[in-house]
Amino acid sequence: MAEVILSGFADEGPVSKRAEEQFTMIRALGMSYYTIRFIDVGNGVKNAMDLNKREIKRLQKLHKEFGINVSSIGSPLGKVKLLDQEDGTQNRYVPFKQYLDKDVNRAIELAHVFDTKLIRGFSYYHPHGEDPWPYLDQAADQLSEIVERCATAGVIYGLEVESHLIGGDGATLRALWEKINSPYTYIIMDVGNMESAGHSPDSVYAEYVKTKPGMGWIHIKGFNAPANRPMLNRAGKRGLTRFIPVDQGDAGHEMVLRDFKTIVPKLQRRFKKMGVPGVFVDLEPHVKGGGQFGGVSGVDGFGVAFRALCNLLDYLGYDYPLTGYEDITNP
Repeated sequence: MAEVILSGFADEGPVSKRAEEQFTMIRALGMSYYTIRFIDVGNGVKNAMDLNKREIKRLQKLHKEFGINVSSIGSPLGKVKLLDQEDGTQNRYVPFKQYLDKDVNRAIELAHVFDTKLIRGFSYYHPHGEDPWPYLDQAADQLSEIVERCATAGVIYGLEVESHLIGGDGATLRALWEKINSPYTYIIMDVGNMESAGHSPDSVYAEYVKTKPGMGWIHIKGFNAPANRPMLNRAGKRGLTRFIPVDQGDAGHEMVLRDFKTIVPKLQRRFKKMGVPGVFVDLEPHVKGGGQFGGVSGVDGFGVAFRALCNLLDYLGYDYPLTGYEDITNP
């Protein structure tokens, strides 16, 4: 049986995004890991990249108190323009040397202080509306330098699939991964991101298969595609979006996770040699809304999405440790 570690973007739960509330939710669900992204440690909500030393120390203390660990740094690395040109978007451009020395180094520093080997990242915005392939070599060159810096620090850079980026599908991500050619970069599959960009369950699976040689971990969010109109109408009346729990809608996640199960044991062995505790399945449900730099599910929605994920993993025969009675009764 393939064993995975469940994690989640805990900032999607509590509206306040206060650290104590995020950790209470995660621990109540039985998880011991979370991906850090937006968080309030007493001075207002900040992206983890902007935390000061005092806030970091406070978080380290809270991690120990709650018995919680950071699975990955949910950084926005790579969500910047590849070229300094106007393309009708609000995406920012940062000179590459400055980006390496400031943003990349900062994400690596956070990985060290929060004792994780994983950084979630992206693959650059090419000029909006254009074919990504002519820009792939330049993106790969810059990503190679980012990954090299991560590798020197013993940290792994994950390339998440997302629309409008150069790595917006399986083919481009596979090409980037091959050109980077480093054991310190892996691909992060997100079925919901691909379906929201127009992929069907079958085409999502086909794109996933292209990425298998470089696959590292999976983000979980469902998407209502093809549209279930009665479900969407009910959701719309409550101000919800087309993102849904993975036990509703189509079979995209079922197909991907069924196959992913076959590579988990090998991937787990590889990760453990690199200091990663195992293979993560990271919940990022967006069930009450989601956008370019984050999402919201509410504590209730996060719980609904979590139970749906567990139901699917149980059906597919995965094993995943959650806090049990023996854990709270052992001295």
